[in-house]
Amino acid sequence: MTDTALAEFKMPDVGEGLTEAEILKWYVQPGDTVTDGQVVCEVETAKAAVELPIPFNGVVRELRFPEGTTVDVGQVIIAVDVSGGASAGAPAPTPEAAPEPVAVPEPATAPEAAAEAEPAAPEGRKPVLVGYGVAESSTKRRARKAPPTEAPAAEPVAQQAPVAPQSQSLNGHNGARPLAKPPVRKLAKDLGVDLATVTPSGPDGIITREDVHAAAAPAPAAAPVPQATRAPDPAAPAVTPGTVSTDARETRIPVKGVRKATAQAMVGSAFTAPHVTEFVTIDVTRTMKLVEELKQDKAFDGLRVNPLLLISKALLVAIKRNPDVNAAWDDANQEIVQKHYVNLGIAAATPRGLIVPNIKDAHAKTLPELAESLGELVSTARAGKTSPGAMQGGTVTITNVGVFGVDTGTPILNPGESAILAVGAIKLQPWVHKGKVKPRQVTTLALSFDHRLVDGELGSKVLADVAAVLEQPKRLMTWA
Repeated sequence: MTDTALAEFKMPDVGEGLTEAEILKWYVQPGDTVTDGQVVCEVETAKAAVELPIPFNGVVRELRFPEGTTVDVGQVIIAVDVSGGASAGAPAPTPEAAPEPVAVPEPATAPEAAAEAEPAAPEGRKPVLVGYGVAESSTKRRARKAPPTEAPAAEPVAQQAPVAPQSQSLNGHNGARPLAKPPVRKLAKDLGVDLATVTPSGPDGIITREDVHAAAAPAPAAAPVPQATRAPDPAAPAVTPGTVSTDARETRIPVKGVRKATAQAMVGSAFTAPHVTEFVTIDVTRTMKLVEELKQDKAFDGLRVNPLLLISKALLVAIKRNPDVNAAWDDANQEIVQKHYVNLGIAAATPRGLIVPNIKDAHAKTLPELAESLGELVSTARAGKTSPGAMQGGTVTITNVGVFGVDTGTPILNPGESAILAVGAIKLQPWVHKGKVKPRQVTTLALSFDHRLVDGELGSKVLADVAAVLEQPKRLMTWA
């Protein structure tokens, strides 16, 4: 094999102007056969976790960096023999031919990987979409390799087959890649379905969403895997970044990726935009009854209906009645930019940090369409696959602190946005209703806004309109 037979794949700029990314997971090993478009690794940028497809066919000869390494954009991360002389079952190169500086382990189950990466740690927090709460899911987050950056995710990673098994199934089918559109591939990955095992029903043998759902339906949910533990290595240093020794009183966690970007953005927002926060406590009993009624409506079959759906719609109605609140401050040109569309952000807390994906053109969606978009946003955020584009261009945001049992808060604006609505816990409280004290479903709303764009009167009107819709949801029809 000559050098001209090697094709080198460089770390691409997977965002807008990003300079580096961390390799989270390799899906191939030296000796594996890869095909054009096959995902070979997952990387984390300052905005999201992204899977990288390779643009050529061949046999993997070298992985230049191990998992957990932060690599600059433009650096070669994998070398592939594209001469065509090796077969799909070619063995891994001999130790003399393999690169000595990098040791990439064979694929292991998530608990094993977690055990090798760090000693036992307390259970971490679960990915929570703010507004939906903690939910058990068969889609688990893969554990990182060294260097660890924080305690393991709350749920150990199930040995799911989104990508790595895909490589095996390709080889098992004589290199024929199952035909499916990107959204269908994503659905299959979220549901843990190997496309190579799905019987296509679409034209020309294309796999459809219905095919994937049919393949996933009989499969039982993956049982939780016990958290693997490992005794601390006595020879290990007393304290290293991101780890804790047997007698250490501190744990040092490197700040990078999404968490670092979020921290910088929040500091910039807090000290750039003059925040004002207003509060209102309201009776949402009628809204909660409407939620239950909509769950029985055929128009919402297969869709998730919950209070966040109607809170989102109430905010959209309030913005329609008070359009000046939907704006941005252009500091460079000293202009206020009025937005005639609403990209509605939904704050999500994940193991990688806070992210705020948004629903594009939410103002133009019907209630069922809005429910569908919220559901897709949920599944994508929980799987850790939110794309950078999904987190750009937001205009206003909702954060539901109520899922944590919190009554209210003073949220910080997402950079570039004019307002953010915090929703507190909804719970039974004594309330004066029709002249009598009765138990009613009550919550507190908090609206933070940029006082450069929104004065007290406008901010108060928006908050009052949201409250009015949630108290009397029939206003969704009379005000829409």
